[in-house]
Amino acid sequence: MLKVKDLHAYYGKSHILQGVSFEVGKGEIVSLLGRNGVGRSTTVNAIMGDVDCKGSILFNGEEILGLDSHQIARKGLGIVLENRDVFPALTVRENLILGIKDMSKTGRWKIDDMFDMFPNLARRADVEAGALSGGEQQMLAMCRALMGDPDLIMVDEPTEGLAPKVVDQVANLLTEIANRGVSILLIEQKLTIALKISARIYVMGHGSVVYEGTSAEFEKNDQIRKDWLEV
Repeated sequence: MLKVKDLHAYYGKSHILQGVSFEVGKGEIVSLLGRNGVGRSTTVNAIMGDVDCKGSILFNGEEILGLDSHQIARKGLGIVLENRDVFPALTVRENLILGIKDMSKTGRWKIDDMFDMFPNLARRADVEAGALSGGEQQMLAMCRALMGDPDLIMVDEPTEGLAPKVVDQVANLLTEIANRGVSILLIEQKLTIALKISARIYVMGHGSVVYEGTSAEFEKNDQIRKDWLEV
């Protein structure tokens, strides 16, 4: 579904991505791991058209490199950023409505689905998003992205700063998303959630992919974790 090949990106004279290549299949959860600063978030931003880059990004067999972000989103790519970018002055319900790309079509997700999965959001449906806790804002950001009915969603550090109970809710939501046929590219530092829900693992280091394998293979590879993940 998503195939990134030999992707290079620069910030000024800094060569951030140095030939990144990976794939995400239909309905698959793939995790992109690595220490801070290795280019994981830059990779996601490049895929969404927010970073000038060169190489190839195929989505459903179509080259999307060079398209504007809104064009890429309309092709079925969704993104949830690390900063939980909700509209603070709008209510929970209004934030969810804003996520709908086409009001004339019925997608895989409805507002009631979001409220069923997250009763906290249902109880606070008419509360301004700025008054929500960090965990609730993360849930809202993910749910709003789903309201656009993406075929693939990229989620950047969804569990950062969240309580263990909320982390479990995030993991359950991501699994449910995949069960409905939506592919997921997960950017994460917590190995627990990545190993629990991912089919395959990619590890980045110094702007390139240094390892790929199944979650089971990765779990047995102590050397990769030591060299590229542990502080």
